[in-house]
Amino acid sequence: MRPARSESGGLELSRLWVLMVTAFVDMIGFALVMPLLPFYALRFGADASTIGFLMSSFAFGQLVTAPLWGRLSDRIGRRPVIITAQAIAAGAFLIFAFAGSVWLLFVCRILQGVGAGSLGTVSAFVSDVVEPRRRAEALGWITACTSAGVMVGPAIGSLTVGLSQAAPGVIAASMSLLNMIFAFYWLHEPKTPTQGQEKTRRAPIRGQLLEVIGHPLRRVHSLIWIYTAGMMAFMAMTGVMALYLEEVFGITERNIGWFYVAVGAVSVVMRGLILGKLVNRLGEVRVLRLGALSLGLGMIGVTLAAGPWLFAFALLLVPTGTALLFPCTTSLVTRYARKDQVGQTVGVQQAFGGMSRLLAPIWAGLVFESVGVREPFWIGGALVLLTALVALRLAPGEASPADGASSEGTESEISATA
Repeated sequence: MRPARSESGGLELSRLWVLMVTAFVDMIGFALVMPLLPFYALRFGADASTIGFLMSSFAFGQLVTAPLWGRLSDRIGRRPVIITAQAIAAGAFLIFAFAGSVWLLFVCRILQGVGAGSLGTVSAFVSDVVEPRRRAEALGWITACTSAGVMVGPAIGSLTVGLSQAAPGVIAASMSLLNMIFAFYWLHEPKTPTQGQEKTRRAPIRGQLLEVIGHPLRRVHSLIWIYTAGMMAFMAMTGVMALYLEEVFGITERNIGWFYVAVGAVSVVMRGLILGKLVNRLGEVRVLRLGALSLGLGMIGVTLAAGPWLFAFALLLVPTGTALLFPCTTSLVTRYARKDQVGQTVGVQQAFGGMSRLLAPIWAGLVFESVGVREPFWIGGALVLLTALVALRLAPGEASPADGASSEGTESEISATA
């Protein structure tokens, strides 16, 4: 892979490496704690429905704070927001380490979501230092690191939980603090295109959220809805996959981890090695379409599998799809957002993604229990295939406002392709 370069041609790989390390370590801490939460909650007397709300409370914290983090990063800079988010994560993990009740686990989980609300700031940082045509590839590198963290974190949690109940949380908090120190010394604030210029009036966050709902066919808004629908489908599948494997194939906690390792490995390879080459060859819009198609077919295909090995084979289409869909969508959002509102716009996108993370596990569990074990996969697959149809209306060769034009006040709908 060729290193990412700035608009001026200067090498910016060093800044991306700092972000990649930060994302990797951050996700190790998150994934280290997450699988243990249900077991800790059961120990404190929680029932299944309470655990469901506990897992969704992360998305609530992210949903509420993501646009605020994005706007704050536009005002004071990306670096302070990223460092502050690490401090919040460290506090959340310490609460987890020494929690003695379910309500403290809720506090921990919500604070984790608040810290994760700054994820859009990382995407905005990438948009500041990487030229538009390399942005999806750069975002692929970042998310490949988070996928690697998801693979490593649960293993560390399983190995350290035997030491004491507090050990996993203390280790996760220590990693966040080290990450914060690392970012403080090594992460440098990027120069944004609007620095040194007179600030224009910003659109209110509430107004921008309502604009996305009221005008879904505007270019940036349609991309946000594609991201939201894809995340809704993926999180619905994630929410019931373990239940499905146990119900249909008798998979238990002793062997389910291998499915997640396979998914994580495919995601790392796709995002780190293949995504950039596909974007260079086909363009972001076409790769986005391929991602939506792969994710939808994968979700439907797993329900047709006659055995666990065929399920695992069909499942590989899912991380392939997410690796192509999500980075390209975010990259296009940063292209078409107004230059002084990139952080806020990506924050709005993350807020809608947080809504999906909040609602998807709840409705998927209800459908799984009351309708059928395969229906959540069918509904999610159909939803994401519909987004592929919406993506057909995006013009692959369209000029980007990031290259000079402003997208503020755009009233036109998505350009139809020939």
